[in-house]
Amino acid sequence: MILIELVFWVSVLLVLHSYAFFPLLLKWLAAGKKPNQLVYSNPEEFPEVAILLAAYNEAAVIEEKIRSTFRTTYPRHKISLYIGSDNSTDETNAIVDSLKMEFPEIKFFPFAARTGKIGIINKLAQKALAPVLIFTDANVFFDKHTIFQLVKHFKNPEIGLVGGNILNEEVKSEGISVQEKAYLQRENLIKYQEGVLWGTMIGAFGGCFAMRRRNFVPTPGNFIVDDFYLSMKVLEQGQKAINELEAVSYEDVSNQLSEEFRRKVRISTGNFQNLHTFRHLLWPPFSGLAFSFLSHKVIRWYTPFLLLLIFFSNFALLSEGWLYKLTLAGQILLPATILLDWLLKKMNIHVRLFRFITHFYSMNLALLLGWNRYRKGVKTSVWTPTKRNQ
Repeated sequence: MILIELVFWVSVLLVLHSYAFFPLLLKWLAAGKKPNQLVYSNPEEFPEVAILLAAYNEAAVIEEKIRSTFRTTYPRHKISLYIGSDNSTDETNAIVDSLKMEFPEIKFFPFAARTGKIGIINKLAQKALAPVLIFTDANVFFDKHTIFQLVKHFKNPEIGLVGGNILNEEVKSEGISVQEKAYLQRENLIKYQEGVLWGTMIGAFGGCFAMRRRNFVPTPGNFIVDDFYLSMKVLEQGQKAINELEAVSYEDVSNQLSEEFRRKVRISTGNFQNLHTFRHLLWPPFSGLAFSFLSHKVIRWYTPFLLLLIFFSNFALLSEGWLYKLTLAGQILLPATILLDWLLKKMNIHVRLFRFITHFYSMNLALLLGWNRYRKGVKTSVWTPTKRNQ
């Protein structure tokens, strides 16, 4: 029984560490700490930048994406926008072509066969010659200061990658956008604090981040999550990765649970690919990089397995006292609220707490399915984007 109790409590503490103790520790350690202060201020010193965008059937957003990119305080003559259309079948190509006269900074490459986002980005990065690369998505719209706020940090030679702060303005009570927004805000803060403390932001948001071209390493063709791969490659090379909260951009947050679940399964598959590739960065265990990687990501990715360990070890401990009966009741009641949330939703009643519980368990199920897909092997990275403007 001692061994089973150990399994139960270690599993509980690991989940609590990743979701509660680690964020609280970061908040405490980062209090009063200043971000990188060695930044560009003279526009004449600003480096040239190449913005890389892979697009597949983005007719609904591609024009606004292009216009938001060039509504910028950054010197226009130092910007090039590389767009690769992944054999789009809607009006994406026609829209980009129609805007090339207005924005000669656009370098457009329509691909005749589906290649996948990673294949497109790898090819665009080969064509780009600017010393700074900015990666973005078609549905992520820049603020006029976004490019400068990303690039200013590259005056510091220790910094190899800078993440942006993606904000989600529109939320709806009937879906999961409230929960997604809260999750992303929390993630942004954790990434910022990791960067301030150790320069070890673990994984930039793929919709908006910048890196030095010399640190770019092509992502393997069968990989799914390239932003995490590129972030970890920078850290592997001994460079720092930070998050700049003033590098604001805007994205239409996901609201449909089914769409977000599909996306999370895909991301989870890629997470386990990256864990296998970068597991060596978990050693030495007491470095800032290893501690951040383990606490922020690895434990969270294995949370569905920890939840199963907690549940089944709890069953074996029922005879050990009332505490274990209470913990088991909690583990049964919490998932049961998912059904209650679904029933209330049918009646157009939305309880935020219940929706957070639904969100938590559905995302952990997505992790479990993603692990299973990873275990079976990933053959292609060709993707279908999440539905826009939900």
